[in-house]
Amino acid sequence: MSARVAITGANGFVGRALAHMLLAQGRAVTGVVRGDAACYPGVDTYSIASIESVSPEAFAQAQAVIHLAARVHVMNDASADPLAAFRATNVEGTLRAAESAARAGATRFVYVSSIKALAELDNGRPLKETDERRPPDPYGISKAEAEVKLMELGARTGLEIVIVRPPLVYGPEVRANFLNLMSAIAKGVPLPIGAVEARRSLCYVDNLASALIECATHMRAAGQIFHVTDGEDPSVADLARLLGRHLGRSARLLPVPVGMLKAAGRVTGKSAQIDRLTGSLRVDSTHIRDMLGWRPPVSLDAGLAATAAWFRATQRPAPANVR
Repeated sequence: MSARVAITGANGFVGRALAHMLLAQGRAVTGVVRGDAACYPGVDTYSIASIESVSPEAFAQAQAVIHLAARVHVMNDASADPLAAFRATNVEGTLRAAESAARAGATRFVYVSSIKALAELDNGRPLKETDERRPPDPYGISKAEAEVKLMELGARTGLEIVIVRPPLVYGPEVRANFLNLMSAIAKGVPLPIGAVEARRSLCYVDNLASALIECATHMRAAGQIFHVTDGEDPSVADLARLLGRHLGRSARLLPVPVGMLKAAGRVTGKSAQIDRLTGSLRVDSTHIRDMLGWRPPVSLDAGLAATAAWFRATQRPAPANVR
């Protein structure tokens, strides 16, 4: 059996897909999770109270650690000090995990960051790994700070650090805005995005898992930062149309001019949300292709088809009308 890989946050959306792929390759996997959370079948589970308190024992015999555990971005954060809350988990917790991995004898630490460590919009061209970090919010700030501190830790300890920045990740079991979009399309809800030509990079969950395994095992990945995408950047409107086709329900898209959407955002106090909706976020992922020879194994269309199939299979049918 190949060298053991440990995954923090192994019970999450990406963690389950990653564990499945590693096991299929014959690798031993340790899932480091909070409390009594269940991991993918076949994964050796190590329970912790929190990532901030993880000890070296969690990473015993692991050659590489893939760090997924994080405090994730939320639209309406109820924390009194959101930045402090993000830093506690995403910076201090990440550093604690990396230090524990190094003490346990792991040689590589793959940190799953976010494109938000750089920016929320692309400002006219796809974002590259070498662009200046300009994180837009507390979540992005915490991810950017963790990147910098991890590289410093690697230089100090010899632990090989690899940073991966995906954009929006989708696939079966996806939640949040992507699930809401599918639900709206499936219900025939009119969506005012027919005129939104802003383009968005996406990453199918199995493509991200494939790239993370390369980052954990490929000799040339050490010390690198990689952007990982499907390699296709649909417009917001085209994404809705593609989802509609795979859901078997044509998306009802209203061609509302972008200027009108932004005006509505100002009136309703939702300018930030409208700006994200109408702005492009394209991500350049040529570096991982050139450096590691990695290619996404699943196309955008196939990824959307699989996600839509999961949605159709798991959503409850609407109740019949009772007269």
